[in-house]
Amino acid sequence: MRVTPLRMMAAASVLLALLVAVGAVVGTSRTTQRVRAAPTAPASPSGSASTPLPATTSLPATTPAPDTTSVPATTSPSSAPQPGLVVGLGDSVTSGAACNCTPFVQTYAAALARRDGAPVRAVNLGHGGDTTVELLALLKGDAAARRALAQASVVVVTIGANDLVPLIARWTAGGCDDACVQPAVVTMGNGLAAALQEIRSQAPHARLLVTDYWNVFEDGEVADAKRGPGFATWSDEVTGSANMTICARAAAVGASCVDLYEPFEGEDGTRNPSALLADDGDHPNAAGHALIAATLLHATP
Repeated sequence: MRVTPLRMMAAASVLLALLVAVGAVVGTSRTTQRVRAAPTAPASPSGSASTPLPATTSLPATTPAPDTTSVPATTSPSSAPQPGLVVGLGDSVTSGAACNCTPFVQTYAAALARRDGAPVRAVNLGHGGDTTVELLALLKGDAAARRALAQASVVVVTIGANDLVPLIARWTAGGCDDACVQPAVVTMGNGLAAALQEIRSQAPHARLLVTDYWNVFEDGEVADAKRGPGFATWSDEVTGSANMTICARAAAVGASCVDLYEPFEGEDGTRNPSALLADDGDHPNAAGHALIAATLLHATP
């Protein structure tokens, strides 16, 4: 068959169209394959990818990286709760003189342990006859006292009565009115303030409880019998002034003032406290120490 130029041109056009179509299909297939099999981007010298990875290559959320955080210090054996420590400071009332019983410091610590369900031990540093000046000397110069205070969770202080003992001689010699009493009370208060500030510096985080007195001298049936008529009334007035000063000095350092006057003397101050006192009419007996411990416990949140 003879092929005319027109037919040859038509055939060439068809062949060209087929080639273009085949090329388009091939190109599309390669492009699709490149997206599906894109290689992971090479790492940069610092270890990070030089180009972002496609979203389809990220790790699923269910396979987090291992946790390399160190164990918290709170799980170490050294951080286990330590037993509480009650430190008692003060005069013969604190030490338990004339009682032949367990002093209130130890009784209070045991009651605190029972109430809170945690171990509590006691260190009683009370010393008969001590004044506020002597307490301050103990705090500054006694290594054992300083070690105890550094570990204390509660510090209980009863001090100040012995600072006022010289007033008894003045009353016996002819009386001692308010003008006689107040300078001695102020001096006692200043000594107490210095001691409490020292305690705060050595035991800044301890709960500080400062008691006042039911009486700074003899009380009950012994008072007038030993010192003469009118002594009980006068000593009660001295005690009221001393207690106000003790509580003011305690408040100045953020301590709690624990009142012992009402538990011993009653709300109106007319109760005879002899049943709570030793035979000397001055120091608490076993019942008195138990009452002080219970009063301290009530004052401890």
